[in-house]
Amino acid sequence: MTPDEQEVANANQAFYRAFESLDVKRMESLWAKEGEIQCGHPSWGILRGWKPVMESWRRIFENTPSIQFTLSDVKIEVRGELAWVTLYENLNSTVEGQKVSASILTTNIFHKDNDGWRMIHHHGSTVAQPPTDDETPTVH
Repeated sequence: MTPDEQEVANANQAFYRAFESLDVKRMESLWAKEGEIQCGHPSWGILRGWKPVMESWRRIFENTPSIQFTLSDVKIEVRGELAWVTLYENLNSTVEGQKVSASILTTNIFHKDNDGWRMIHHHGSTVAQPPTDDETPTVH
């Protein structure tokens, strides 16, 4: 793994630690402050701009008592100051007292600035068929 790929891997892991923490301030610290950010949660429309994206995280965190991810089939690609990570989010959560498990096909895009790699785009789509058992999950 190249140094840039390792830094992107660390930024991606920080994103999932922030997600699991359900702490909006921690989530905000990982996103680029310059330029327009975008986010597409499963079953939501695309959100563009700081305010709508961060409001979505607040809403999710307020309505999620716990969430845990196991990441699988993680692939990192770096091209200059842009990098993207494709993966499956295998999540376990509790929503309104009900245990929920899902597999989400995800793309996270990062931009490198003076502060390091910052997320500029997150998109997740529910998949009908989760990753196969022969794929080794990555737990962060």
